[in-house]
Amino acid sequence: MIDESNYRALVLGTEGAASTPLSFSAWVAPEGYLQLDDVVHVRTTLPGSEVVDTYGVVDELKATQEGVSLTSDVALSTEGVLPTQSSIAAHVSVTRVEPEIYVPPMPGQRVYLATGEAREKALFFDRMQDEDDDFRFPVGLDRSGRPVYGNLEFLDGTRGAHVNISGVSGVATKTTYATFLLYGLFESQALGSRRATSKALIFNVKGEDLLFLDRPNARLTEEQSARWGALGLPVGPFGSVAFYAPCRPGDQPLPQTSSRQEGVTGFYWTLHEFCLNGYLRYLFADADRDAGQIGDLVEVVSARLAQAARNTPFRDPEGDVEVEGRWCRDLDDLVQEIERALVGDEDDEEPHGRWMASSYRAAAPGTVRAFLRRLEAGARLVQPFVRGAGFGKPSAHRIEFEEQVTVVDLHRLHDRAQRFVVGVLLSRVMAEHESAAGADRTSPFFVVVDELNKYAPREGRSPIKETLLDIAERGRSLGVILIGAQQTASEVEQRIVANASFRIVGRLDTAEAGRDQYRFLTPSARARAVLLKPGSMIVSQPEIPVPLLVEFPFPSWSTRRSEVAPVTARSDGDPMLRFDDPDEGYDG
Repeated sequence: MIDESNYRALVLGTEGAASTPLSFSAWVAPEGYLQLDDVVHVRTTLPGSEVVDTYGVVDELKATQEGVSLTSDVALSTEGVLPTQSSIAAHVSVTRVEPEIYVPPMPGQRVYLATGEAREKALFFDRMQDEDDDFRFPVGLDRSGRPVYGNLEFLDGTRGAHVNISGVSGVATKTTYATFLLYGLFESQALGSRRATSKALIFNVKGEDLLFLDRPNARLTEEQSARWGALGLPVGPFGSVAFYAPCRPGDQPLPQTSSRQEGVTGFYWTLHEFCLNGYLRYLFADADRDAGQIGDLVEVVSARLAQAARNTPFRDPEGDVEVEGRWCRDLDDLVQEIERALVGDEDDEEPHGRWMASSYRAAAPGTVRAFLRRLEAGARLVQPFVRGAGFGKPSAHRIEFEEQVTVVDLHRLHDRAQRFVVGVLLSRVMAEHESAAGADRTSPFFVVVDELNKYAPREGRSPIKETLLDIAERGRSLGVILIGAQQTASEVEQRIVANASFRIVGRLDTAEAGRDQYRFLTPSARARAVLLKPGSMIVSQPEIPVPLLVEFPFPSWSTRRSEVAPVTARSDGDPMLRFDDPDEGYDG
């Protein structure tokens, strides 16, 4: 039964606004109004009394003045000289037809605001649940404050996977929205029995904002708390978080952070791990590393180091590695031994060094010199967190995924060092999920990677790009879900973006909004994307044919040090949290 109080408009049938099965226009009744993003419902009775329900979303509104022909007539109309009448026409994009009999709504039929069950059907929310399971997870609130859901089956790998978020840095709040999605997934009932075993890895590349996910936000207002309640989510911080930061230079493996030390673990890898797992290739993770023979040389040296690590006798404490009969106790030692093995000593009989002489082909001297220059430069950048024995217990400083959310802070690292850490951890995640038993793959592992255009650019090749492509194309079957973010999707590898089931945009640059990568947006959505404010996103998902504008509430966890309540800081024994840092801003 349709509620007549929801009557808003009448279907138009004029020459310039003809009704079709996929879209129609409607004259908005003066006693009511429609706004962009409103969900509407039209009921058509066919010959034979069969009823067709057509649902849609308002994506454009036009106000016109009838009875005038000249631009200046608006003044005469306002003065009452000309008899005119103002009218508003709404354009509606059809989202669903039940039953699937595609006939156009007839002119003059009433258009109703869809509420309750009608709205659930219009946005396919009724298909996101059954008698036993609820696959809905919150993606935000509509303009009326009602929840908007996504279908988990298109995210967890059942029918699709991955999220891609685009937007201007500092305005689009990409990272904030990504953490909101994770919070909604972990705190709603969408994951069901997998909720406790599902995990996430977040790379923090902008400030130290994400080092406070476990702290409640003291600036959260009652109004914002009510918005969390409308989504059916509790108000509070993430309940299970581990924080890691690279070790500072020096003898002690202390985390290189400023705003928070308590609860943050300084991470490093041992030389033995570096060699055994082939991490050398991630020192050459820029997109042009395959130019010439350098890529081949990287693989040759990586293979030699892995063999050396396998042959190294066990030592306690663990960490050093024996290469060509010499013990390497830090990264400088290892670089020197690699140079000796490639170039040779003055008294060596081999002109190209031992490794090149036994290789299937010797690299040109210029290639070897270029390789060594880049190796030395990269080694200096990662030396604080690639160490030999004698720096504490390695297992206590290894990044583990024991908590539900693992945050790895990289913002102080040089670009090449950031690439190294991201490449190593992504390859490890994929390797662990490939070796896991089938039952363990049912729980998704979410990976949040910002600045995706840096790690997987549209042109060139690199180990990180290959790993991200592997996640985008094969991660779905392994339970590895990529939540990627970037300022410009046009600069990211096309296959990574194309494999994302959820395409989300925040505030876009005008030129970027015109790129082909945003063709999934309607013309009006593209125009609105350049005007969006922080806290608003446009979400496109497979089941709903029209992208939807959503808003998400202010974070209930702290996004910077100044948002942590002083009483919380004192009770946790971290005096640094009592002071505000004007340089730590709220981004996303």
